[in-house]
Amino acid sequence: MRKMLTIISNVLRGSASRNGARVVVSARTYADFTPQASFDIKKCDVHKLEEGPPLQAVLTREEGLQYYRTMQTIRRMELKADQLYKQKIIRGFCHLYDGQEACAVGIEAGINLSDHLITAYRAHGYTLTRGGTVREIMAELTGRRGGIAKGKGGSMHMYTKHFYGGNGIVGAQVPLGAGVALACKYLGKNELCVCLYGDGAANQGQIFETYNMASLWKLPCIFICENNKYGMGTSVERAAASTDYYKRGDFIPGLRVDGMDVLCVREATKLAAEHCRSGKGPILMELQTYRYHGHSMSDPGISYRTRDEIQEVRSKSDPISMLKDRMLSNNMASVEELKEIDVEVRKEIEDAAQFATTDPEPPLDDLCNHIFYNDPPMEVRGTNPWTKLKSIS
Repeated sequence: MRKMLTIISNVLRGSASRNGARVVVSARTYADFTPQASFDIKKCDVHKLEEGPPLQAVLTREEGLQYYRTMQTIRRMELKADQLYKQKIIRGFCHLYDGQEACAVGIEAGINLSDHLITAYRAHGYTLTRGGTVREIMAELTGRRGGIAKGKGGSMHMYTKHFYGGNGIVGAQVPLGAGVALACKYLGKNELCVCLYGDGAANQGQIFETYNMASLWKLPCIFICENNKYGMGTSVERAAASTDYYKRGDFIPGLRVDGMDVLCVREATKLAAEHCRSGKGPILMELQTYRYHGHSMSDPGISYRTRDEIQEVRSKSDPISMLKDRMLSNNMASVEELKEIDVEVRKEIEDAAQFATTDPEPPLDDLCNHIFYNDPPMEVRGTNPWTKLKSIS
């Protein structure tokens, strides 16, 4: 006897007055879904490791729906940010993450919320996976009081618990991440720090200095290079004598991972996390991924690559489509169910955008607040020695 999943949707029609709206109830039934399935994943290239992640990954229905919703939320949030930027509602720097969703979602699925993460300026997706809300992120983009950094950080500087931004200086977050990893080791809580940077930052000297210190001190740090093929408008082949970024740590073990497959990223992250927690020191991951937008909103993204190239990646390697196809072909979800998630996500994004355009901007009195954490009120010099502003934590 087959169980049936019944989804009841109430559709309100006619007058919405207190006298009562007519309620039409429609019932749709679906056969039982497969609770979990195993999928073949691409083999990772390894450096100074005896073996890489498994070649099969187990996915439960609940995990699949969660990954799908989160990736779809990031995608729709970034598309809405693109729209608001073109309307001049969002100003300044804005680097979008659409195309790379499997990286953020896969990494988060492979670590704990108590672990730590720091990244560069393409940070909206990580702000969401680390616990921020769409409403807080959108309001931060528009510089409003309800933003996740109270409207004072903007696109590049968002923070949540155990998430340290959002950093605007190329490569500068890498030594900071090693510092967080040092704190993890010092406090002895069996936590680790995921430290992300792009292929464009991978040639920075400070990154190699950080590799050295992290290895000497055996810090629990996962260095992750999100290789989206272009540093601003320069292809990796033109920028790097060696594009094997996973080998760049030399004495640090490394993995090269399909960054468009959320399951591949998850399994590789789990292996890397276990490596760090077991006291073996740092490990390096290269996620081969792709951004659909240009480097930032000031970059149309088609002067150094063709539209056909972008379309080919969309059609063959899109992370959301890949997960969707896996779930549908293994009876882990129905087309209707995924469409309902899409509708819910779109509504959440629209509600957040409405809030982000109507919430007030922070008042001038807030300008100097939160300079220090948990400090008594202090005076801050303004634009000249005679102007005094107050700062409270």
